[in-house]
Amino acid sequence: MPLYHAPTTDFQFLLKDWLGLDAHYQKLGIADFDSELANEIIAQGAKFALDVVAPLNREGDEEGCKLEDGKVTTPKGFADAYQEYVANGWNAMLGVAEYDGQDLPYTMAVPVHEMLNAANLSWRLTTMLTESATLAVTKHASKELKDIYLAKLISGEWTGTMNLTEPHAGTDLSLLSTKAEPQGDGSYMITGNKIFITAGDQDWSSNVIHLVLARLPDAPKGVKGISLFLVPKFLPDANNEPGEANTLSVGSIEHKMGIKASPTCVMNFDGAKGYLVGEENQGLACMFTMMNDARFQVGLQGLGAAEASYQGALTYARERVQSRAPQGIQNPDGKADPIVFQPDVARMLLTQKSLIEGCRALSLFYAKFMDVEKLGEGQEKEDAEKILQFLTPICKAFMTDMGLETTSLGVQVFGGHGFIREWGMEQLMRDVRIAMLYEGTNGIQALDLIGRKLTRDGGQMMEATYKAFSALVGDIQDSEAKNLAQGILDDWRASSADCLGMDATTAASAACDYLAYSAYSLIGVLWYSMADKAQHVGNAVLAASKMKTRDFYMERILVRRDAHKAAYKAGPESTLAVSGNEFDYL
Repeated sequence: MPLYHAPTTDFQFLLKDWLGLDAHYQKLGIADFDSELANEIIAQGAKFALDVVAPLNREGDEEGCKLEDGKVTTPKGFADAYQEYVANGWNAMLGVAEYDGQDLPYTMAVPVHEMLNAANLSWRLTTMLTESATLAVTKHASKELKDIYLAKLISGEWTGTMNLTEPHAGTDLSLLSTKAEPQGDGSYMITGNKIFITAGDQDWSSNVIHLVLARLPDAPKGVKGISLFLVPKFLPDANNEPGEANTLSVGSIEHKMGIKASPTCVMNFDGAKGYLVGEENQGLACMFTMMNDARFQVGLQGLGAAEASYQGALTYARERVQSRAPQGIQNPDGKADPIVFQPDVARMLLTQKSLIEGCRALSLFYAKFMDVEKLGEGQEKEDAEKILQFLTPICKAFMTDMGLETTSLGVQVFGGHGFIREWGMEQLMRDVRIAMLYEGTNGIQALDLIGRKLTRDGGQMMEATYKAFSALVGDIQDSEAKNLAQGILDDWRASSADCLGMDATTAASAACDYLAYSAYSLIGVLWYSMADKAQHVGNAVLAASKMKTRDFYMERILVRRDAHKAAYKAGPESTLAVSGNEFDYL
């Protein structure tokens, strides 16, 4: 398995120098936080990821999860690592102080989340869903429910899940059929089946708190008739400890292509006792609080797996000696040169590096606006909300697409050895493949971007995003780089505006290409901004690396945007021309 080391230098540069973390915190009125504290959190998070979580990754994949007598067991060491995670306060990073959380800014937590994903994606999943469930309870639950459940979710003593999908209802939640019947005492009886439930049961925590979408009697049809319910595995007793078992169970656990160490459960709710979260028939709006957080977190899964793959590929390429480099002998004392000097291997490594570092910058830029949305006021807060809404599908879809591309390249750098389990590269590729599917497939993310976030919104979210990226361009000191970055950004804005008049069919046909075009364009702007800032921080190696990687991105990666732009402007005709038995001719 590749030995993972957290990219702490890149985190520190991006946060302190590029994003200006100290001024950011002062502006938000949280001057007690600063870049020095962020560096310490990153250093400790890196140590935990390397020493505790990463060593479990391959063994967890080999062992997998088991369901016996209705109880799920995770691989050896996973539960112990979780207990250490909780004891050290990592689960409480983002929790509100009122319920014993640390209330850290997102810009401090996101690097830790990336590192955990890189170290062990299967292990990270349970903590990720717990954080998202905690956010939904924080924003939408009654004070009574918060007083019972929130502190234990924040601490990690209890874990959380998201229950949306049913065997017949995936993306189309209007088909959802799980029932919720009022019991007259403020509780509801929940009956139905849910599938693909991450950590629906495990041996980590004393209780599991399920957030379940269900329909009340006589609820409106479609998504307008869905409510959200909190359904505990064990009903809390008078001392707020797990008491009577609720009437729910694990029907089975899925056998999967990847993330084998994460239990993906079929959940059966047989008249289980639950409690309404938010208002009746407003469940989807409440759940979107959780889903949007999880979608960004899934994007970080793509980024984490990509970083782990890049590190493994780079180490191997430096050590593997094979043939002579076409540009001349690089290892005169040996019979051949390390393959890192082969142009094609360098191309693969730089493709990984340029995409990873561009996506890391995007994730921290996003995290900055999460801070503003949480702590800002007035127009600044409203703009942050618009920016986050627009960037969420891009972060989820592009960063997971990128994760699959880069982990595939990692396998390719190893050659035949990459296909062999002992090296660990194929596991990274298998594990990250799910990230393109759950929390809404990437095609759904693209439809959300061009539909809800662009055309239906009339371009307001896009304009707020343009303004935010324009501020980055304005800070670029090199005039040529500034002009080139502005050109990319203006082209994106004009092309996005052209989409506003698209009908539904044309927009659906254009969606995936528009999202990719947007991602490549915006990351191009980030690269000009990053590389310019790196020239002024006193680190010669960082400065040279950022500039040269930027140049590779502009010459070899940014050109992809033109193909995607041409494709989405072509219209839906060729996409919809083939029908019926024209798809096959057997």
